[in-house]
Amino acid sequence: MLPALGLIPPAYALDPTTYQPGQYQQLDESQLLEHKHYTNKEGKSVHSPAHTRNGEAPPGASAKCGDGSYSFSLHHRGTCSHHGGVVSWLG
Repeated sequence: MLPALGLIPPAYALDPTTYQPGQYQQLDESQLLEHKHYTNKEGKSVHSPAHTRNGEAPPGASAKCGDGSYSFSLHHRGTCSHHGGVVSWLG
């Protein structure tokens, strides 16, 4: 007998009542290989996912994406979309 799959939360799900996104920081863009930005649903300018020169997480990154880039998303929904999904949440 299979468990009711709808009752099992996905492994990547986080409790939305406890998630507190980090403060968006001014980035040292010289350490990033890509330099695009987008406007999020709140109207804030956010750096698009980017790879770093040294492969390490830059200050202000919120997640590591499947393609090796780092996301600066302020919300979980949609983070790392088009970048292989979230591999790990940071900070």
